Amino acid sequence: MKKQSYKGLAAIVFASAILTGCKLIGDVEYVVQQDPVEMHGDSVKVTVTVKFPEKGLNKKASAEVTPKLGNKSFKTITFQGEKATGNGQTIAFKAGGTVNYSDVIPYSPDLEHADLTVTGKVSKGKKEEIFEPFKIADGTIVTPLLVQNDDKALVGVDNFVRTTEENYNAQINYLKGRSEVRSSEMKDQDIKDLQAWLTMAQTNPKVAPKKMNLIAYASPEGGVEKNASLAGDRAKSGQESAVKIAKSAKYETTESFYALKPIGQDWEGFSKAVKASNLEDKNLIIRILEMTKDPVKREEEILKLSKTYKELDEEILPSLRRTQLNVVYDKIGWSDVELKGLTKSKPDTLKLEEVLFAATLYDDLSEKMRVYNIALKNYPADWRSHNNVGFVYYMQNDLANATTHFNKANELNENPVTLNNLGIIARINGERDKATKLLKSAMAAGSEVKYNLGIIDIQNGDYAEAIGNFGGETTFNKALAQVLNDDLSGALSTIDASVDAESAMGYYLKAIIGARQNNVDLVVNNLKSAVSKDPGLKAKAAKDREFIKLFENASFKNAVQ
Repeated sequence: MKKQSYKGLAAIVFASAILTGCKLIGDVEYVVQQDPVEMHGDSVKVTVTVKFPEKGLNKKASAEVTPKLGNKSFKTITFQGEKATGNGQTIAFKAGGTVNYSDVIPYSPDLEHADLTVTGKVSKGKKEEIFEPFKIADGTIVTPLLVQNDDKALVGVDNFVRTTEENYNAQINYLKGRSEVRSSEMKDQDIKDLQAWLTMAQTNPKVAPKKMNLIAYASPEGGVEKNASLAGDRAKSGQESAVKIAKSAKYETTESFYALKPIGQDWEGFSKAVKASNLEDKNLIIRILEMTKDPVKREEEILKLSKTYKELDEEILPSLRRTQLNVVYDKIGWSDVELKGLTKSKPDTLKLEEVLFAATLYDDLSEKMRVYNIALKNYPADWRSHNNVGFVYYMQNDLANATTHFNKANELNENPVTLNNLGIIARINGERDKATKLLKSAMAAGSEVKYNLGIIDIQNGDYAEAIGNFGGETTFNKALAQVLNDDLSGALSTIDASVDAESAMGYYLKAIIGARQNNVDLVVNNLKSAVSKDPGLKAKAAKDREFIKLFENASFKNAVQ
């Protein structure tokens, strides 16, 4: 805190006293809580303790004092002697008195290099003297304005999966109660196709068979135990046929490639087949079977129904006597190189997820934009197409186009990602309250949203809150928040670990840390580095109130001149 005795005011009043024959006010002292004053949020606050000495204010006099920062006035405070009339704060004549004063004015750029002064008047009856302005503090530290617009916009992520597990199926059908594979079954088209598929898989690097399941069933008549045994026999005969098919395809397999999975009676398949049939009474048949829980009685019902409904006996039941040859394989998608090539040669053949993923393979923003525009052209109904084009515009600092696409994406599907991006735009446009509301609605999008709130916290003057929202990030803005929250050692560690460690503004912030630590060498060395990268910082530093104690220091002058 700084103490200022109002010698100028006392001299003026004393001169007046010579002319008037009375002394109205004594030597008033001002204790300013912060010198230089500092902007906080969007405003500048001054807190001053005004001390009147013993017999410091004439009993019948009153004084009006107005602090001013540059040409901007704070509220006027009125003091009055103990016998004066009015609404001012009364100052005892013999004891003097102390008054605490605080007020806030909006910050404007003209306040950066202004001085904090007091002015006003003292009067008694018809006699009045005007105070000439008197400096009581320096102003204004504007370090919070160094906050960087490094808001974290988000892309709509792709769901691209390069390798998926797929199935290739063929089927062997059996006669009622039998498990041997008929030669006619091995000539069916699906068996021929399976053989051709296995041949292809040997040379196709994007197809990797892992196993073949032999899933065997029996139709739901003939007894549970008998059908369970029959399904097991069909699984074994199905495997024997599968081995022959693989051999004909010259596809080498081992015993472990085959997995026998006998199921037994296929009630589920029967019900599904009946529902899909053209039987007039199919709903009645299903209800009868669903009401009959005992397996033995249900088989009896099946036999009765199959005699009444020939389609059951001739079409539905025979189709359930089978072994499915189910090949489980990995389908391997395009490589990164292939995807990038296809975005140029055959972009219209790519699925949306492939396009969105391909864009992530590029660091160059123009290439990202080219690929995202493929998504926008071919898949305009997906919110991610618009959002991600908007993201690139944002990264290119084209906020108008970014806003257009972010709004369109949000119209298609309001979600945490679009709300985060619209929150960034609102903050940059100065709509801080709107931005805060949008970002708080977007918290599910991830830690990036909290980081963006941290930038608003700095602008609002909530420095501790900003540090919390920045979390484990090591960025210029976090270091700035730490400086403003008086964690200077933490700020130095953060900025040194950031990408701005050797940027012009990074060096400048380290110089501010040095000034606050009274470390002249840290100030001078970092200012030299800062201005070597950005000569424009010389003029800023020369007037920056962070360095006011060094304005007459030769080393400092040399660094900024």
